[in-house]
Amino acid sequence: METIVNYFETIPPLHRTLILVGGIAFFWILESRFPLFNLNYHKGKHAAVNIFFTLTTIAVNFPLAFLLLSSSDWAISHSFGLLFWLPSMPLWLEVIVALMALDLIGAWLAHFSEHKIRLLWGFHLVHHTDMEVDTTSANRHHPLESLVRFLFTCLAVLLVGAPVAYIMLYQGLSVVFSQFNHANIQLPKKIDRALSWFIVSPDMHKVHHHYKLPYTDTNYGNIFSIWDRLFGTFSSLPNEEIVFGVDTYPDAAANTSLKALLRIPFNGYRKPDLSDMPKK
Repeated sequence: METIVNYFETIPPLHRTLILVGGIAFFWILESRFPLFNLNYHKGKHAAVNIFFTLTTIAVNFPLAFLLLSSSDWAISHSFGLLFWLPSMPLWLEVIVALMALDLIGAWLAHFSEHKIRLLWGFHLVHHTDMEVDTTSANRHHPLESLVRFLFTCLAVLLVGAPVAYIMLYQGLSVVFSQFNHANIQLPKKIDRALSWFIVSPDMHKVHHHYKLPYTDTNYGNIFSIWDRLFGTFSSLPNEEIVFGVDTYPDAAANTSLKALLRIPFNGYRKPDLSDMPKK
């Protein structure tokens, strides 16, 4: 564990890029061989839109990285945060506790808030308008949502008192797990169900992308599934009943237009209701 921590403490930017690109490439190949849904779409054109938003996410996060490091430095210098308030523990356990807490605040709470706060939901809609969810959908976030999620990550770092190594490890795992649970891959049902007791599995997260309530407002987790089970936001739905998208944005053409997607937060919007969206 010490070797892993030391590596992520000084991980080169190139290695972080390889984690992002390598994850997309790996799951892209895997979902092509073992697809869960036979999606009727042009995979390259679909990916181009989502990769654009991946690049905007990088563009938002890169210049603000100093805030993340400053949050960590402040917490450590002031002995502030969960890791300082808990009794001393072995390194392996401390890493697990830190990762779980960072995931709770930086991912689950951020995601939950985006569904409950009207303004944030407008930003998050871009993610839910994807009607052909695959591994590239993991990074389909409006630039303003990327900013919101970055601020939640800073909050998580402060409250956890996380050192740089834990932050880099968490972010690397977060990227890979998001690509994994969005990927259009078919796992054996028993394996997927067993995984969903500990981590967010593909079948579990696909329910979140169902086009209408109550399923849209469930399964917020990214790495650990415990938070949805603990807070009562876990749900399941047979794969054959899942329809991707969101009922208030049923226009498939608009949902692949960068201009239309970038304007969503400024158009006026509402939370999805129980009305039906035309089936694909």
